[in-house]
Amino acid sequence: VQLQASGGGLVQAGGSLRLSCAASGRTFSSYAMGWFRQVPGKERESVAAISRSGGRTYYADSVKGRFTISRDNAKNTVYLQMNSLQPEDTAVYYCAADQSATYYATPHDEIPYDYWGQGTQVTVSS
Repeated sequence: VQLQASGGGLVQAGGSLRLSCAASGRTFSSYAMGWFRQVPGKERESVAAISRSGGRTYYADSVKGRFTISRDNAKNTVYLQMNSLQPEDTAVYYCAADQSATYYATPHDEIPYDYWGQGTQVTVSS
């Protein structure tokens, strides 16, 4: 599986961005998907995750109520809608796929994820 993340950019505080992650292959619906972010010098952290069908989601406390993860299995794409962005959201955002996830799982640790996208930079100015 190859993952291609896009949609990052520069936005002012309070603004919005939507990240997309397109996956290759025909088994996208069998993967749980996650979004992570990383700031230089810090560990990568989980932002959101979504189960295989999209019926269950997970959010880090820092983004609850502002970010929404969704997926379109027909388009092999997972999205991260980010609203009310703040400077502390500045990071490189990565999408990831977990091929071993159970149907309702929303893994929010790096370890289960098997495939990673290349990352897309999100910069929020104050």
